[in-house]
Amino acid sequence: MASGIADGPLPNGNFEQGPDPSQLNGTRVTGQHAIPNWEISGFVEYIHVLPIQTVYTSSGWDSYSYAFRARHTTAWLTVHNPGLEEDPACGPLIDAFDIKTLDPPHREKGNLLKNGDFEDGPYIPPDSPWGLLVPPQDEDDVSPLPGWMIMSDTKSIKYVDAAHHAVPHGSYAVELVAGSECALLQEARTVSGRAYRLSFSVGDTGKECIQQLAVKAAAGYSSVVVTYDSQGTGGSKRAELDFTATDNDTRVVFQGMNHYMKPDGTLCGPVIDDVSLVTVRKPAARRLFM
Repeated sequence: MASGIADGPLPNGNFEQGPDPSQLNGTRVTGQHAIPNWEISGFVEYIHVLPIQTVYTSSGWDSYSYAFRARHTTAWLTVHNPGLEEDPACGPLIDAFDIKTLDPPHREKGNLLKNGDFEDGPYIPPDSPWGLLVPPQDEDDVSPLPGWMIMSDTKSIKYVDAAHHAVPHGSYAVELVAGSECALLQEARTVSGRAYRLSFSVGDTGKECIQQLAVKAAAGYSSVVVTYDSQGTGGSKRAELDFTATDNDTRVVFQGMNHYMKPDGTLCGPVIDDVSLVTVRKPAARRLFM
């Protein structure tokens, strides 16, 4: 049951327990239950040291997150290759499966946004210094980042931790690594005609993303572009957007303004953290009595 799941690796989730040599034909796994705790079908290879390269990390691995709502006390995890490679001899490498129970998104006192500090999110293994990609989703999907939606055709945002990155506030933040092709958003309950203030931190992860970073923040029909001169060593600044709600639901959106790259050619971007939405009380009108 969900309450009994320990956060961390699945049993043999890193495949360190491999097949017996008698169940291997070269690298091909021949036994259905040859890999402990896993069941296989079709063509599956068991691989040792293999250099690879991706666009999100220089380490050669992209780590992704996926969320689901359990319907039963037992869930089956199935990993399937849809066969989109041009070369039928090629296929994706998979490794290091972890799991974490996510709590329902909630608002902190004085903040109209849920999980505005991004402290609730997917599990990041201690030995994963490259962060965790959160891919786009349909609006009715369960988000790996509670309270937030990621909207794009194919691009992702990156979830980073303070153990491996410069984080403006708390232990976790979001890095916008896909420019304007991906949006981080949340809908908040507002009152039409009332004044509000959106506040947030903009910075860099301290991972050599050395350039002027720009973020567009929007709330309803109002928006602001915030720039941050990154030296690639970490740091952040606060920014604000004052607006008047035009509806009883206001969509808060963050997007990177450009594509940014590190010296090694991997993608990077501005960090967003500590986001809050509060009501702004207008000053009372002054009256002159004679």
